[in-house]
Amino acid sequence: MPDKDTISTTPKPLIAAVKRLLRPLVRLLITKGMGLPALTELLKQVYVDVALTEFPTQGKKQTDSSISILTGVHRKDVKRLRTLKDRRYQAPKNLGVSGAMISLWTGSPATTDSAGKPLPLPRQPESPCGPSFDSLVASVSTDVRPRALLDEWLRLGIVSLDTNDRVVLNRLAFVPEKKFDEKAFYLGRNMHDHMAAAAYNLLGKGNPQLERSVHYSNLTPESAKVVAEAAEHAGMKALLDINRLAVDLQGKDEGKENATRRVNFGLYFYKGTTTFSNLRLDDESEDSDA
Repeated sequence: MPDKDTISTTPKPLIAAVKRLLRPLVRLLITKGMGLPALTELLKQVYVDVALTEFPTQGKKQTDSSISILTGVHRKDVKRLRTLKDRRYQAPKNLGVSGAMISLWTGSPATTDSAGKPLPLPRQPESPCGPSFDSLVASVSTDVRPRALLDEWLRLGIVSLDTNDRVVLNRLAFVPEKKFDEKAFYLGRNMHDHMAAAAYNLLGKGNPQLERSVHYSNLTPESAKVVAEAAEHAGMKALLDINRLAVDLQGKDEGKENATRRVNFGLYFYKGTTTFSNLRLDDESEDSDA
């Protein structure tokens, strides 16, 4: 087993970064009633899984002992965890349909105006090749009834009906009210991808991936509100532009053998106090790394 004091050999900047990024996660876990023992068990599972899938030993079998040495997880725990069935979390059933629907609606020339804004859609096609809400649903899934999806979206505020009974997409449809399981899925997916990009850049093994932010301190609440509103406006435009490009390219790439890549472009905005708990930020200057 590795020395228990190996934390002393870990770069101090990395330790500080890990402690900081764990704080909101631990706050969430405590709020939802998950204590340290449960998190420790999850960490053991992840350590063993990462060791098995991402750190293979060339020409040698990955034994319980070798994984234990690599991860610090006790050999008995490694043996137990290797026998567990894969329990990877799957996306909620309706999540894929909703996401694909919104992406097509906001990214297709047939369902957007000259400025790129999503058009109101009639329930049924007004011409043989004309767009409609029902045909858009059918293009995504034949297992979902358009009326059922429309009722659910109306309830969630994702869409509304205008005076001509056309379906109007809410401008904030990228962030509709979601159930807890859907929010949890996006938490895992988006934070994983953000962390993966940042970790890749920190390891410095290839060309850096996009991972930038603009950060300022010592703003009044009024100024922070102005920046938040500007960030939302600019951010939504960026999301719509990238979505439109991705929808077009996805259509062109359909059927190609090498169409195996997944991309995720996201945005976040945090507004809080100048100090972060007991971590001092007064060495931060008013600058940007964007």
